[in-house]
Amino acid sequence: MRASAFPVLQCALAAGLAWFVANDLFHHHDPFFAPIAAVVSLGLSLGARVRRSVELIVGVTVGIGVGDTLIAIIGTGAWQITLVVALAMTTAIFLDGGPIISMQAGTSAVLVATLIPPQQGGGPDRMLDALIGGVVGFLVVTLVPVHPVLRARKTAADILGTASEVLQLVADGLVANDPKPIETALRKARTTQTTIEGLRSSLSGGREISRLSPLYRGSRERFDRLAAAADPIDNAMRNIRVLARRSLSLVRDDEILDPRLVDEVEKLAHAVDVLRRVVLADPGQQPDRAEAARVLRSVAVGAKAELVENAGISATVVFAQIRSLIVDLLQVAGLSRISAIATLPPTVPNPAYPPE
Repeated sequence: MRASAFPVLQCALAAGLAWFVANDLFHHHDPFFAPIAAVVSLGLSLGARVRRSVELIVGVTVGIGVGDTLIAIIGTGAWQITLVVALAMTTAIFLDGGPIISMQAGTSAVLVATLIPPQQGGGPDRMLDALIGGVVGFLVVTLVPVHPVLRARKTAADILGTASEVLQLVADGLVANDPKPIETALRKARTTQTTIEGLRSSLSGGREISRLSPLYRGSRERFDRLAAAADPIDNAMRNIRVLARRSLSLVRDDEILDPRLVDEVEKLAHAVDVLRRVVLADPGQQPDRAEAARVLRSVAVGAKAELVENAGISATVVFAQIRSLIVDLLQVAGLSRISAIATLPPTVPNPAYPPE
């Protein structure tokens, strides 16, 4: 409810303003399509691109325009609805071709043809009402937008929080030689992909808000840092899933494991939680990215090849995933990939990126 409070306020404000503009300024009689179009245009603007919101506005306007024009001439009925919907969707596809605009045109045409036929106050005013509502909705999301960073950073922090829990469960399972905590960890890790897609969606919408809205131009740098962390966070979760699967095989096969490898997993769980708190911190607050990088470097120091001397394949894979995960997380903390790799102890005589 807290996360949705502001978008709900946006929709309510846009609906009221759209009615005011159409009814009080344009003097249209019962301009119900204005608030409808305003709410519809805002429905996707939180995490979608501006183009999709514009498609909704055009779809509503086209559907109402075609529906009003034809129903006023041919009346209502089964074959009339069939014809109106077909023509409204065809017109929308001709204008754009996207699925959103055509479906919105079709549903708006049905509304005009059935519940609100033109005899009850139609004409071009209703098409104009829809356009007014859409424009008002677009202006509201531009001038009174959701903060472009807040929603994305909360989603990113949720992903990192789950990552920390998963790593701790894996460490617990390895210490106890018990597959159950690791099975739980793997289930948790597999649920994060939808959240990651939600993060990308929030970043897509936030990028446009930071460009369009004059209120949040100062947040662009912070937004860009968060956007740059999206791919490393995604890669980190993929590596964590592999780490959990191989840890499960390791325990089930009763493979010999160096206790220091388990310590590395547990330290990583703590380091990821530090990163989570960095993402949630406001500018100037602690911990910051430098602190997260320091903690991760302390984990990287211990990721030496000696941890898997004479080890089985599962332990070796877990070790490799720990090193890959450290690189991903250091990138979330702001390091370049090359600098992140260079923090790791070398495992070969001539590494491509010598340790710093």
